[in-house]
Amino acid sequence: MEDQGLVVAIQLFVAGVMAAALVGLVARRVALPYTVGLVLFGLLAGVVLPAQQITITPQLVLTVLLPGLVFEAAYRIEIEPLRRTFRGIALLAAPGVVITAAVVAVVLHLATGLRLDLGFVVGSMVAATDPAAVIATFKRVGAPRGLSTLVDGESLFNDGTSLVVFAIAVRAIVEPVTPADAILAFIVAVIGGAALGGAAGFVASRIIATVDDHLIELTISLALAYGTYLVADALHESGVIATVVAGVVLGNYGRRIGMSERTQEAIDTVWEFAAFLLTALAFLLVGLVITFPRLLDALPWIAWGIVGVLVGRAVVIYGLLGTASRLLRRSRYARMPIPTPWLHVLFWAGLRGAVAVAMALSLPLDIPQRDLLQEITFGIVLFTLLAQGTTIEFVMGRTRAADARWGPPPTREHEPAA
Repeated sequence: MEDQGLVVAIQLFVAGVMAAALVGLVARRVALPYTVGLVLFGLLAGVVLPAQQITITPQLVLTVLLPGLVFEAAYRIEIEPLRRTFRGIALLAAPGVVITAAVVAVVLHLATGLRLDLGFVVGSMVAATDPAAVIATFKRVGAPRGLSTLVDGESLFNDGTSLVVFAIAVRAIVEPVTPADAILAFIVAVIGGAALGGAAGFVASRIIATVDDHLIELTISLALAYGTYLVADALHESGVIATVVAGVVLGNYGRRIGMSERTQEAIDTVWEFAAFLLTALAFLLVGLVITFPRLLDALPWIAWGIVGVLVGRAVVIYGLLGTASRLLRRSRYARMPIPTPWLHVLFWAGLRGAVAVAMALSLPLDIPQRDLLQEITFGIVLFTLLAQGTTIEFVMGRTRAADARWGPPPTREHEPAA
């Protein structure tokens, strides 16, 4: 039985590689974001392929898919633009995640009767954003760097925070969790994971600085990505937060102190490929685990889940981020208010993707209404990728967001007295 499971796993891996290559070729020819192409392929695979009984354990999904996906995003982000936009990103990635999860839970509960705690589990899963299709469009149309950093940075950090909220929400299904317990668990997981990731990233950077072999340095980066996650998880800290911080440290400090140009090129290329392949595998699993008829059966729940996601996104972008940006406009240290066209783009750029899919697949097998929770999540992901992912360039053009700028506040000496 174990040998048969290994063969199936190898078959899935090979199928994922072939699917990634095929979809990449087709998407390039028709100018379609490859993430949208992947989700279409996964859905088609679920319709065409014969029904299969495949058991995907939560440990497999969390250990194989998530560390690679979040490490690649963390490694390539630059610290200086991140620092300048960090307050906005922190609002989106911390309170923004909780607000989104709560709004989705309330909408699903009121509209469909889904239990509030189960609705919050769905909300925590779809709170994680995936900007892959959006960032590709930004590069093509020349979006401002600050806007790109906001979208990319939000995804980088809310992957970690949404996974912590998700873990707390799942735990609350089986045992009572008070608000104080939830807040304490969140803080401990985030701080503990960040400290471990920072230390691991620093040690790996110093080791790489003593090595002049791009293959060994690439191997160290791989060990850092997955090893940090496994150690943090074993210590009951946030493995994803640890991996994110380790990736940021290696991508900035490690790259600066000891990586040759050849090593940088090798790591960039290999991790870009790894993220592409892991995303492909995630959506291939969607096609094999859930079928189109099951999505249709869950359509009312999916529709209300989409309403909840859009309402929650509007509250977070316009109510939280937009209001905070304007309230702080007179601060000596604040930038100018975020341009309104940027807020429109940020609202529509809240795509959900591989991380949300991975969380749905990792749901405990004994959680109530597991199939329905997965179907709602998959349906929301499909909508955001197919509807929002294919129209983000149109929204960019209509709002003229590329022409807007977000800079420092005006000088004080020319302002009238309050």
